[in-house]
Amino acid sequence: MADDVDRFFEVLADPTRRQVVRLLGEGPQRAGRLAAATGTSAPAMSRHLRILLSADLITDERVPDDARVRIFRLRQEPVVAVQAWLDQVQAHWQEQLGAFKKHIEREETS
Repeated sequence: MADDVDRFFEVLADPTRRQVVRLLGEGPQRAGRLAAATGTSAPAMSRHLRILLSADLITDERVPDDARVRIFRLRQEPVVAVQAWLDQVQAHWQEQLGAFKKHIEREETS
């Protein structure tokens, strides 16, 4: 799981890719629409989409009537894995803060 989370953050370090993920979170999109929405050229968007595809953050499918058209979708699994990791981190800090609070309360009553 750690490798998946690392890859997720590595890929999303780029602001354009983060924007693509946000857009795909709203629903499936074509590459041309993603490029227009992010203000990038078609070749640049193609590179971003290849990176997102190789990291398994998104999927693509061809339109049956036109093999040139691809629709991109956000994959849920990587987002769920990152959320699980964040939940673990949050649980750790809540435990630490709870222990610190108890320590302070004991010090105040002494």
